[in-house]
Amino acid sequence: MGNPHALLHSRGMTGTSSLHAAGTAPCVLAVRDLAKRYGDSSALDGVSFDVRAGEVVGLLGPNGAGKTTTINMLLGVLEPTAGSIHIEGVDLARERAHALERTNFAAVYAPLPGNLSVWQNLRCFGLVYDVPDLAQRIEQALDRFELRRFRDTKCGLLSSGEQTRVSLAKAMLNRPRLLLLDEPTASLDPATAQDLRRTIGALARDDRAGILWTSHNMYEVEAVCDRVLFLSRGRILLEGDPKALPREHGVDSLDALFIRLAREPLAAMEGAA
Repeated sequence: MGNPHALLHSRGMTGTSSLHAAGTAPCVLAVRDLAKRYGDSSALDGVSFDVRAGEVVGLLGPNGAGKTTTINMLLGVLEPTAGSIHIEGVDLARERAHALERTNFAAVYAPLPGNLSVWQNLRCFGLVYDVPDLAQRIEQALDRFELRRFRDTKCGLLSSGEQTRVSLAKAMLNRPRLLLLDEPTASLDPATAQDLRRTIGALARDDRAGILWTSHNMYEVEAVCDRVLFLSRGRILLEGDPKALPREHGVDSLDALFIRLAREPLAAMEGAA
């Protein structure tokens, strides 16, 4: 299984090299010492990381690791117990509306209102974000995500995969500088998921958006992400290049590294008790 203590202390080495590799691109998201506590229980414990323009960062970890808690705090839905979040240099705690105006989000567990048509949903959210040239942006989104034939269909009548495409079309309407994606391809067939990965990669490359992506699909993570953060029990244990990390830690795949990191922190903590 390897040395759990070595894995727990390896973040500094790989994290430093990965930040250097990110170059001098502007920082879109800066998270510092973020914590969320519920009584004596910690959902997040001193998490710090950056996402830079044009970079896709994978936030990985087992269920209950703190990924969705992190996303919810980045969206201003949850208030941190401690720490800070800056989006393009704007303090989320002090200027929430300004910080979030160039941010957007998509997740399979957050479907759009089912009683509204695809077009109505896109228009409503476009108005919320005060999207310029909204009619044109909606038409572009319908084509980009192959939704034109569903334009007047109520979202509640769409398949789960079709609803995911509408959510992603909504998430890109305002040309976000920071895009938060929580398991965005979980309900898509392989061909559609591959097309979506290309679209999101193009958003990072061409529009210079910073993207934070959670996924349990390690093939997808390796194909899409420039850098990954492994989160477990509310802490970042490891970060670096998803293609290089398995080799650096003596395993043959990102899946194997994920399993090791999910299991060994508990063993390490029990051994230290």
